[in-house]
Amino acid sequence: MDQKAKKSVDPKIKWYVLGFMCFSTLWGFGNVVNGFIYFNGVQVIFSWLLMFALYFLPYAFMVGELGSAFKDLGGGVTSWVQETSTKKIAYYAGWTYWAVHITYIASKGSGGLKALSWMIFQNGETYDSLPTLYVQLATLAAFLFFSWITSRGLNPLKKLATLAGSSMFVMSILYIVMMFAAPAINPGASFVNIDWSLSNLIPTIDLKYLTNLSILVFAVGGIEKISPYVNKMDKNPAREFPKAMFFAAGMVVVCALFGSIAMGMMFDPALINASSESFDSYLSNGAYWAFQRLGEYYGVGNLFMIIYAACNMVGQFSTLVVSIDAPLRMLLEDPDASSFIPRALQKKNKYGAYINGIKMVVALSGTIILVQIAVPGAAAVLRQLTKLNSIMMPLRYLWVFFAYMMLRKATDKFTREYKFLKNNGVALFFGGWCFFVTLACCLLGMVSDDPFQLALNIITPLVLLGLGLILPMIRRKEDERLAAQGTATK
Repeated sequence: MDQKAKKSVDPKIKWYVLGFMCFSTLWGFGNVVNGFIYFNGVQVIFSWLLMFALYFLPYAFMVGELGSAFKDLGGGVTSWVQETSTKKIAYYAGWTYWAVHITYIASKGSGGLKALSWMIFQNGETYDSLPTLYVQLATLAAFLFFSWITSRGLNPLKKLATLAGSSMFVMSILYIVMMFAAPAINPGASFVNIDWSLSNLIPTIDLKYLTNLSILVFAVGGIEKISPYVNKMDKNPAREFPKAMFFAAGMVVVCALFGSIAMGMMFDPALINASSESFDSYLSNGAYWAFQRLGEYYGVGNLFMIIYAACNMVGQFSTLVVSIDAPLRMLLEDPDASSFIPRALQKKNKYGAYINGIKMVVALSGTIILVQIAVPGAAAVLRQLTKLNSIMMPLRYLWVFFAYMMLRKATDKFTREYKFLKNNGVALFFGGWCFFVTLACCLLGMVSDDPFQLALNIITPLVLLGLGLILPMIRRKEDERLAAQGTATK
């Protein structure tokens, strides 16, 4: 193969391109809205800065080192854990990655229907005023429909997922730029005066504050997706990768800070926190209200909101299909992980879909959807699912930090072009620090004054992670029975 052909097969990535790739896959407008609502308006700026400095940057650099050490492995976190520990522990990592998507899947149907409602009725009250029974049955119907599509091997929405994600990213940037320009374009419009006093910007660090930190951890997590590109950088990864991560972090910081300020120009935190119903309503509808008001400032009515709702609807439903199919395939198609899973779950139908695995997803996610029939109000359902996802999804990040600590414990065994830190002790400290912060935020996030939410937050991870412990036992019994039958046959 000549040099030109080799270059076309293995293109090199500039540091700023990797930074943009990281930013676009990591960040979304929903992160700005959730942070603003949960952390009392612009007070979230203080929390964002702490989270980026003390958690996001070390996390990103650790992922870079792991990607550099295991550049030829395609299994991501599961492969990292297997290389640094055992196949059984790697199975638990793979199971965790799959299990946390169960709650995520349950929320996508609700999010998609909410966006569809805004497109049709152009308000949040219609959807929120519907009886929870009807909303959850409609959510279940949508979930079953997309599960059926997945089981037939028909995944037409998968290609739309990337397009929808890109459009949502563009909408997020446009919102910030257009909101800051709005006072100059329409000075007569109504804007909120932000209190920039230090006392208003520094949050009160209490139990409520600590129990909401999982929202921010959830927002900045998932950067391990870019790890395969560490060794494909245009120049020396040891210099270029940190540059890319600082660039990505800088863009995320700018969007988080200026996005929060833009939200602060529109919404008064006192109104958001006036009551639990008001809080739920803002959390459910805040993003749509933001684009609706933006359209009012520019004299185009609901145009921006309709575009945002359309992008969000396609994004929610396409992500639903991808989240049913992709994590399941990652788990069952891994030869090592699948050796701990009962054979019945590995059955494929004529379309090549893991039909029994999909049925298990339907049973588990469907249960979460149905139990929320007892929740008073559709807005409260979305709030509960947002909080539940912020507890569940970061659990998979724990395995990133576990793999990193195991890598540094056996640092001489693995060669890599990029290292986060030369000092092994300091590197282990940061791995342990991020592991502790993630676990603490997940556990604290479970705390709730609402007994139903509290029960959901505790029971859901226990059931899903407990199931991951039971399945290898079933598989072992299965293997023993087959071995005994083979011996008897002989």
